[in-house]
Amino acid sequence: MAGRATRNAGALGREGESATSPRPLPAPESSGPCSQGYYELRHYEMTKWASTVIKGETQKEALRQGFWKLFYYIQGKNEREVKIEMTVPVTCLVKSGCPDFKVSFFVPFEHQDSVPQPTDPDVFIEERKGEAIFVRSFGGFASPEKYAEEAQALARILKNVGQSFHEDFYYTAGYDSPFKLFNRHNEVWYFKK
Repeated sequence: MAGRATRNAGALGREGESATSPRPLPAPESSGPCSQGYYELRHYEMTKWASTVIKGETQKEALRQGFWKLFYYIQGKNEREVKIEMTVPVTCLVKSGCPDFKVSFFVPFEHQDSVPQPTDPDVFIEERKGEAIFVRSFGGFASPEKYAEEAQALARILKNVGQSFHEDFYYTAGYDSPFKLFNRHNEVWYFKK
């Protein structure tokens, strides 16, 4: 396995915190951060993610339902009945004009080579290939409207500087427990073409 366990969340050096302690949570590694002021370009390795697709709900409700399906998976609702450490970020795939949302948890590095398979038929393991991703970070409690606003701002900036990216979808990325009140960290991601 090329990757190793890390406690930082991407190139920002941000650390996720669990709901009950300030202990950092594992996150996928990125390399080659290139900060452009209003955004950064990260290069992520191939990694596996536990995912579920929620159909026909609002983005807020899809995130809630998706989170709980994935939380049950890491709490032992898998073929080995093992608990898997919580990770960051929790991502949500948003496609233009599509009422379906894919919610995902990063699979910790210690399970990447042999991922416990879900027992819930709505949860699946996906392999995300290595990608270059444009990232815009922001604080506060993120609503679907705020994510959309930040995604539009990132798209506008990328177009203005002549960057080529997949415009038909973006990911939201949340790094904090809902119990964390201050210094929250959220992101929107566009994949570079």
